[in-house]
Amino acid sequence: MLEDGRARELLGFLTLETRADLKGQAVEYVLGLTGSQEGCRFLGQSPDVLKALSTLTKDASRAVAKDCYFALVNLSADASARGPLARDANLVPTLLRNLWDPEYDFSDQICSILSNLSRGEQTCREVFGAIQSEGDGGLAKIVEIFCTDGYNKKVALHYLGPLLSNLTQLPETRQFVLDKDRCVVQRLLPYTQYEGSSVRRGGVVGTLRNCCFDHSYHEWLLGSEVDILPFLLLPLAGPEELSEGEMEGLPIDLQYLPEDKQREEDPDIRKMLLEAINLLTATKNGRKMVKEKNAYVILRELHRWEKEPDVGAACEKLIELLISDEPEAGMENLLEVEIPEEIEGKLRQQDEEEQKRIAEEKEQLLKSREEEEQERGQRTRGETPEGLER
Repeated sequence: MLEDGRARELLGFLTLETRADLKGQAVEYVLGLTGSQEGCRFLGQSPDVLKALSTLTKDASRAVAKDCYFALVNLSADASARGPLARDANLVPTLLRNLWDPEYDFSDQICSILSNLSRGEQTCREVFGAIQSEGDGGLAKIVEIFCTDGYNKKVALHYLGPLLSNLTQLPETRQFVLDKDRCVVQRLLPYTQYEGSSVRRGGVVGTLRNCCFDHSYHEWLLGSEVDILPFLLLPLAGPEELSEGEMEGLPIDLQYLPEDKQREEDPDIRKMLLEAINLLTATKNGRKMVKEKNAYVILRELHRWEKEPDVGAACEKLIELLISDEPEAGMENLLEVEIPEEIEGKLRQQDEEEQKRIAEEKEQLLKSREEEEQERGQRTRGETPEGLER
């Protein structure tokens, strides 16, 4: 661990005026520190060093600026440094102004930093406040950049997806996304099938999932103005052949899918899709609308196919909800039901047992995969022709 004296000595080299070679070595040393939790914790307690890194992102040397950005990415991923970075009055506004620039070289790193900083609720509020203080609708600008293909031709900006997802943990952001006059949610829906990046795709699915917590919007989301359900179900659908009756009950976009139709490959995204649909079934009308669109048959085939235990469990719970009888009067909205303490304790115990079972199944699945890999490796080595180096 560095002492405060060493930190002050290091700080003397982290200025725009420092000789280029010394400055480069100092920044490279700081970047190395951010590779460990201990180093991140130390730097998180050194606000002057953090400010110096922020300032040096403007350095004339591309190498220095690049190292500073990567150091900030690492620091923002560490909980101990996240708070001090988010509270820096200049850092986030500077990052945002650079992000607006369609020619800026390090916008991908900026997206990663902002995404990391917005993970926790408190630091998310700091980021949200900075975005809103930018004027001209900071959130609207982020959505516009996200939805504009090739906004910055130098970088991909995929981590704007997780940033939006993190921001929607705040009710103010959800209100913006769900504003019926802005059409934000409608613009995001096609990205549930974005093939170019699971990061961007997962960010949008997380955003939609978070927005589904606001049950007052469920009928609008499921209705013809948004029609969210096909966008949540299509990534979960496979190439299985369905009967004519089952097919006709599905939304048009889910009928007669090609034989090579692939499901969402990322299990975390599949689980978020299921969670979003589950939230939409929290109200009586929501359950009715999901049932009427024959979601059950897609979920049934997914459950038969699914290999990941926790995703399978989420699918099973949703299926049970769709095929079970309606709750008694006064308990139709599952998000507002008050559960007695005794029953809540039993449910918590059942959930813990379920999580333990899922963990054991995942461990067994991982072990089976490792054994298959070893067997495949042995078989490959056994087929190596004699005389060739192995």
